[in-house]
Amino acid sequence: MTAQTAITGARIFDGLLWHDGQSLLLDGGTVTGILPETELPAGTETIGAKGQLLVPGFIDLQVNGGGGVMLNDRQDVDAIRTICAAHAQFGTTALLPTLITDTFEVRARTIEGGRQAKAEGVPGFLGLHLEGPHLSIARKGAHDPALIRPMEQTDLDAMLACAGVFDAMMVTVAPENTTAAQVKALAEAGIVVSLGHTDTGYRTVVEYAAAGARTITHLFNAMSPLGHREPGVVGGALDTGSLYAGIIADGFHVDPVSMGVALRAKAGPGRIFIVTDAMSTIGSDQTSFLLNGREIFRKDGRLTLADETLAGADIDMLSSVRFAHEKLNLPLGEAIRMASAYPADAVGIAARKGRLVPGLDADFVVLTEGLDMVSTWIGGKCVFKA
Repeated sequence: MTAQTAITGARIFDGLLWHDGQSLLLDGGTVTGILPETELPAGTETIGAKGQLLVPGFIDLQVNGGGGVMLNDRQDVDAIRTICAAHAQFGTTALLPTLITDTFEVRARTIEGGRQAKAEGVPGFLGLHLEGPHLSIARKGAHDPALIRPMEQTDLDAMLACAGVFDAMMVTVAPENTTAAQVKALAEAGIVVSLGHTDTGYRTVVEYAAAGARTITHLFNAMSPLGHREPGVVGGALDTGSLYAGIIADGFHVDPVSMGVALRAKAGPGRIFIVTDAMSTIGSDQTSFLLNGREIFRKDGRLTLADETLAGADIDMLSSVRFAHEKLNLPLGEAIRMASAYPADAVGIAARKGRLVPGLDADFVVLTEGLDMVSTWIGGKCVFKA
């Protein structure tokens, strides 16, 4: 590929507006602009995409696995590369491999694997999401209760040592096992603190948001619900403007009616963004797998423990965007923003990713008009072609 390349003929969504009859101009791995083909610089290499859609690459902040690999099972750089490649098939150009509650040793290997992935420039690797072990037993979901515990100084030090290492890092904690002072220390170090798997109340959510918590993990799931006398975590998420919130858009974790109500109720500037909470099944033909020694079953689009407890999701980002557009009746641009611009805003990387404007990374997805995959591009390079 030459230094300057243009994707021509597609209908382009830059994250705010749709552009017809324009071309996306790239200089190496960076977006240079959107302009008519007749105005492209001399010598620009052109790649035709007539009749297709070109949209910002999807950003997934909660990905437990993919391509037959679970991060809890393998924490090496090759495992991370496999997970990223599996999700690139469905338009995800940046993701946070997510470690579900596990031991000290597994967490340490995960952090080391992440450091290697960063050093090697694994396409699509954004950083890490540590979901637990500092959660609430009462709202454990599929997390192993034997591994859930309070955050201690050694835990805090291990996470603070990651400050500045990755493009983004997120930790999900519950106030039941994490103090506001610990949240403040993490937030001041640039680590995104997310509240999740918690049975706490509205006022505690507000307190922890003031301490630096920035997001809510999979809204509605594994948290105290919105009540008429106690608004709970759901009420705190919707009422607190500084908080962003991830949501699983598969129709199983949250009913579309509840999703629509939340979208209409959310106070800003924080927004609701899509996460997949995907497991190893994405990009594989697995029918079951193990998590902390317990079998997870894949059937009819759901992943569950033997007792029918939901255990992550069996959905990719493109399918999630399609669900938001078709089942929630959202404009396509808004559904795409929920999978690109809003997660970028949530973890503070909007200066680099999430939109297709001059100076940002050339991460984008080419789709058919029917929202089927054509190709995925990361840093101006095609990493997947259907």
